Amino acid sequence: MPPQGVRLTPQHYAYLKISEGCNHRCTFCIIPSLRGDLVSRPVGEVMQEAENLVNAGVKELLVISQDTSAYGVDVKYRTGFWGGKPLKTRMTELAAALGSLRTPEGGNPWVRLHYVYPYPHVDEVIPLMAEGIILPYLDVPFQHANARILKLMKRPASSENVLARIKAWREMCPDITLRSTFIVGFPGETEEEFEELLDFLEEAELDRVGAFAYSPVEGAAANDLPDHVPPEEQNERLARLMQLQEEISMQKLSRKVGREMKVLVEEVDEEGAIARSAADAPEVDGMVYIDDGQALEVGQFVNVRITDSDIHDLWGEVLPGK
Repeated sequence: MPPQGVRLTPQHYAYLKISEGCNHRCTFCIIPSLRGDLVSRPVGEVMQEAENLVNAGVKELLVISQDTSAYGVDVKYRTGFWGGKPLKTRMTELAAALGSLRTPEGGNPWVRLHYVYPYPHVDEVIPLMAEGIILPYLDVPFQHANARILKLMKRPASSENVLARIKAWREMCPDITLRSTFIVGFPGETEEEFEELLDFLEEAELDRVGAFAYSPVEGAAANDLPDHVPPEEQNERLARLMQLQEEISMQKLSRKVGREMKVLVEEVDEEGAIARSAADAPEVDGMVYIDDGQALEVGQFVNVRITDSDIHDLWGEVLPGK
């Protein structure tokens, strides 16, 4: 087996799993009963895997777990070692170390953080994004905005605090991309509580949003909650939420027209190239279509000028000599 392991992803990006399990007891989820409490991988082991991947040609590391920001809490953030130097088992220190890796070409890989539970110390990684050490991209599953529903979900409950933090993150790192997921039609959700979620989305102006109608999962505590929302009402709310988010997304992407940006090439054929920007995680976000990209190569970084946009995607042209 090669040192970078066997992967199912393309050669230019890889998922880097840093822990297994979760200490939360969200009422809609059964992960703790399936996988147990959080167990963090030793930081030296994670860094060695990451280094092997980058040396094998990986240009982007996608950091994943069930709760990325809790990394190290089970071992009291103990100090491990990588490259003969001490390194704390903690998300901020791990992110900085991953951002310091060098590709065989002499550049730095993209480092993207997924599934970041909104603990206070998440604020510490924003300066790393502003400095270009890791990608200015944060995937934070907020799930809802209404305090009562969040309490029923056993999630942190303060949309005012979340909006204040989003504002602070954008002040520290204006280019930050924020992705989140939401559940609509959770048991007991009233029309007013759903509209509070819409108001939150309108004010937060998140870049990327995934939304799902609540669906009972065998063994989840939320199944026993009263006042389940009828499926037709769930679907109607989901459609309204996605329509609002599409309008927000279209406006935000239109502001990128005329800008220059670095993209990572995903596909090339006779019609051009398809790439992703720092704002686009594989498989869940948008794409950048490059009509004059026939000469590009998969896994190549290239600078483009954005010429057009729609609800989810961008179009760009290769910048000469870049």
